[in-house]
This record gives sequence, structure tokens and C-alpha cells, in this order.
Amino acid sequence: MSSTKALRSVTRERLMDGVVIPAHPLALDSSRKLDERRQVALTRYYCESGAGGIAVGVHTTQFEIRETKYGLYQPVLELAAKTMDACEAERDRGLIRVAGIAGKTHQAVAEAEMAAELGYHLGLVSLAALSDASNEERITHMRAIAEVFPVFGFYLQPSVGGCRLDFEFWREVVEIENLIGIKMAPFNRYETLNVLRAVYESGRAGEIALYTGNDDNILVDLASEFRFSEEAEPLRIRGGLLGQWAVWTHQAVKDLQAVKAERRSGLSKELLTRAHQLTDANAAIFDVANGFAGCIPGIHEILRRQGLLEGRWCLDPQEELSLGQMEELDRIHAAYPSLNDDKFVRENLDRWLS
Repeated sequence: MSSTKALRSVTRERLMDGVVIPAHPLALDSSRKLDERRQVALTRYYCESGAGGIAVGVHTTQFEIRETKYGLYQPVLELAAKTMDACEAERDRGLIRVAGIAGKTHQAVAEAEMAAELGYHLGLVSLAALSDASNEERITHMRAIAEVFPVFGFYLQPSVGGCRLDFEFWREVVEIENLIGIKMAPFNRYETLNVLRAVYESGRAGEIALYTGNDDNILVDLASEFRFSEEAEPLRIRGGLLGQWAVWTHQAVKDLQAVKAERRSGLSKELLTRAHQLTDANAAIFDVANGFAGCIPGIHEILRRQGLLEGRWCLDPQEELSLGQMEELDRIHAAYPSLNDDKFVRENLDRWLS
């Protein structure tokens, strides 16, 4: 087996086991320039929280980092890779490195090549730039990226820039040999089932790692078994690659461990109750009441309160908390203290920032 295939095999094995993969935010200073010190602190926070991987250059990192006027795509991926190198050396534990891949095919392939050179293991492919394309064009696009390095399929909800991807699309995508995972984030039960059924019908359920990106349904997704006939072997969603897990990550790792334990012993009422509490918290953080307009600032505000970020600043000055969102964040923080990891952050923050 070549070193590349061996690496892919190890990555697939760890993905199939199921890990927490936070979607990495972008730390900016008051001038809306990259705050490298806090960007590094965030990466270290995820590593030491017990995350099994980190996704960089994705929606939570702000897609605008690719624009020429910012020129942040490569610097942000490079900084995260170097920090992960250091964390791995200190703790002797590998991290699955996921790079967000976006744009038309020429741009997407170039991003994939860059990410591969920086040591990333696979690319989470956004098809937002192909919203008007046919399934055939989208499949061709995915195959071109898969020629460069392993692919993580991505169903991004239309509310934040994604496009509808039907069953026929997924049924073809899962035949791409170098597709080793799929993140399902349509925030829609019907569409999520379409992806799962496509994987089931392909016969590749044992090869493709299914990950939830449905921040509105995290624990229920992870705890469920999916059967597409009464005699069929169940499919499971193995782990999560989530914007919600960009905050309170240390607690998210504990939640995934608890779900894995309950898969063996049977689901408890307590887990289902916690699942709905987490969804309520996510509604405030992601600003569901206003069509997700304050999603990224909501994540930033939680991290600001913990001291990991200095402010909520986004690249777009118009991107801020919505009216009433701050009060909702106050409410869920007070209502569900067991969801946060404030104590863990407080105990380690000075070291991460040093």
C-alpha cells in the first residue's frame, strides 16, 4: 500500500469510528485583520478539548477569506496546520485535517492542491458556486477534486448559501471511489434521508463515513439507526462536523462519548432531553428566528464571552447579531449550564493565548 493510500485508510478508519470535528471560526481584531494569536488559541482549544479533527476554510471560517481583497485562505489554512502539528507533537494524537473547498472547478481544484500540500487529509466540497449547474456538471466537478485528494461530500443548507442536492445526485456521488465521507447539513429530515438512502443503495455504507452537519438535530442524528428495509443492516451517523461544535467543544466530545455508550445499552430519556436542549441553544446561537443572519456572530459571541475571541467582528461589517439575539444567548446560557465548557476554557485560556 502506498503512503498516500495508507494515510487515507487511517483517516477513513478514524472517521468511521466517529469523532468531533469543529468548524473553525476566523479570529479578527478590531480592524478586521487576522488576529493570529487568537486564531492559534482557538486551534489549541479544539485540540485540547479532545476533538478528533478540525475543519478550516469552511462556512464558519467565512467563505469571504477567498476574496482577493482579504487573501486569507492560504494563510488561515497554513496557520491551522502548523498549530495542529505542534499539538500533535505535544500530545501524540493525530487530528483529521479537513479543508473547505469552494468555487468553480478551476478554483476548487487549486484549493484542493494547496490544501493537500499543506497536509490536509480531505476536502469538504461546497457546491454553492454550482447552484445553477446540472447533476452531471456537479458530478464532473466532484470527480475533478477527487483526483487531487480524498473528498468529503457536503450538503449545505440553502439558507446559508447551499443548493438543493437531490437523491439522484447523491446516488452518483457515492460511486466516486475517493469520496470517503459525507457531511449532511440540509437542516431537513427528508433531504437527510435522501443522502442516507443513496449510501445504503450503493452498498458502500461500510466505506463512507456519515457525519451530521444538522446543528438543529445533533444528538438525535448521532443516536439513531436508519434502515431502508425491515431486514436491512442499520446505517449510523458516526460523528459530527459542525459549526455548533465550534463552541463548547470540550462538552461536545463528552456528548459524543455518551451517545456511543448508549448505542450499546439503549437510549435514555436524559439523552433525548439533552438533545432538545442543545437544539434550543443552537436556535439562539445560529439566529434561527432571523433566517440564520446572525449565525457566525452568534458563534463569535460565545467565544468572546469565554475570552477566546476579543470581539464578534466578521469580515463583512454588516454581519452582526440580530435584534434580540443577545437576549436569547443570555437565556440559553442561564438555562443550560451543563452544555457549556466555560470552566475548562477558564482553566486553560492564559496558556493557549501565551
